[in-house]
Amino acid sequence: MSSRPGRVRGARLTDLAALGELSLLSHQSDDRESGVRSLGLPVSRSQVSVFRLFRLPLGAFRPSDQLYVYEEDGRLAGLARVERDPQRDEWTIVELDAVGIHEAGDIRLRLVQHLLRDGARRGAVRFHVACADSGGNVELLMQAGFITYGQEHILYQAPEIPLPRVSAEEAAREGIRPAAPMDALALTRLYARVTPPPVARLESYRLPDWERPGQARIPRSSLAPILRFAEVETYVQEGAGARGDELAGMLQVGVAREQQPHYLRVLARPDHDAGQLIRYGLSVVAERTGAGRSRGGRHDAGVIAPMRTYEAPLDRCFEEGGFTNVATVTLLMKEALVRVAEPALVPAIR
Repeated sequence: MSSRPGRVRGARLTDLAALGELSLLSHQSDDRESGVRSLGLPVSRSQVSVFRLFRLPLGAFRPSDQLYVYEEDGRLAGLARVERDPQRDEWTIVELDAVGIHEAGDIRLRLVQHLLRDGARRGAVRFHVACADSGGNVELLMQAGFITYGQEHILYQAPEIPLPRVSAEEAAREGIRPAAPMDALALTRLYARVTPPPVARLESYRLPDWERPGQARIPRSSLAPILRFAEVETYVQEGAGARGDELAGMLQVGVAREQQPHYLRVLARPDHDAGQLIRYGLSVVAERTGAGRSRGGRHDAGVIAPMRTYEAPLDRCFEEGGFTNVATVTLLMKEALVRVAEPALVPAIR
């Protein structure tokens, strides 16, 4: 009897146990010999996996999230999990796993093609994904129409390193304060100064995006999905030499509510030393978790910080703060809309 051809479909509640096992297998054995493939994110520390999420309350899944599976001969051989940002009509592929020594690549391609078609029907404007440049990840996504537009270093501070404490008075002297909606224009200018124009054009942030200081997706990073399990706070720094409508830096802090690393994301002008801003972010983690008092400075899962490769010398500031580089991931994006040139007037010659 010939086997039934495989198909991609939406996940059901009855699939959860099998998907948890598939996700765990993918993140423990992502190599060519095992025939298992994943996006290759540093899940051992960031725990961005369906296996981990299935152990959390059902509220961890938003109604807008999409979960697809590849089924063949009654068993599940692949999964794709997508997080949707309804405010910007963007989809982010968080997980893309498959098993099968010869079929894993084809399974993942079919999953991607299916979610792209489904996203187009649901009005998605952009599709984002971050992956390790291994296991054919980048080649597979480019085959599906994605383009690479950057790389990020994943920096990690181990829980054994004590967290600093920065008083409110010291932070005020350094010009650090909570972000407010009125900072939107200054944050837009800071982002434009830090980010190369082609990347800024692709990410296409608007002024209203910066008016919500607690917006976890702004600025985007490869590890932003873990912020759904964190209390997110945003701070800005008014540095010396900046004009009245400019900022020296921005800090996003995600204090984890579950057993996962805390999160820091920093934007800073190239001529600004962001060391104090990073120290303050770690101090916020210590204050919110009580790590500096009750556990002798320990924080059980550590702190993780994504940093774009073009954002140097931030890497030096993170290194001085006790962070080490544990991975480098590639950022890819696919636009569902077609860009057209804006009409313009040109001189007429008679």
